[in-house]
Amino acid sequence: MQITSRFSIAIHAMGCIHYFGKDGNRVTSHLISSSTGVNPVIVRGVIAQLRDAGIIRTQQGSGGAKIAKPLESITLYDIYKAVDSVDDRGLFRFHENPNPLCPVGRNIHNAVDDVFGDIECALENRLKSVKLSQIIDDLESKIICENKGD
Repeated sequence: MQITSRFSIAIHAMGCIHYFGKDGNRVTSHLISSSTGVNPVIVRGVIAQLRDAGIIRTQQGSGGAKIAKPLESITLYDIYKAVDSVDDRGLFRFHENPNPLCPVGRNIHNAVDDVFGDIECALENRLKSVKLSQIIDDLESKIICENKGD
């Protein structure tokens, strides 16, 4: 499968940008890196991909990042496509040289290609159905509950 940790890093980064940037505070790649536990170079790469997709805005230097659109208009699919886009070959990689002289080898693609396509479509549709606002609301509820426990 192709989905890498960049997808979860991007969602985590969006949570940081929203949560720590509420009062106009600068949310830098260093801050996001300290929250994610991921090297700042990787975080900056994810931030650049989110920026290039128009999901966030950044300023030169250490200006920080801001979410560019309403949370309700951003889906997990938008984030997924920004950082973990699947190429034309699809989500699943199939071994390229099954033996055409073998009855299994020559028919395996036909037996599973549609299933793989259906699974990929179902994943994409589910990602499209989840708004970033839902993730942020859940995250904030968990933080509030955690703070009440102190």
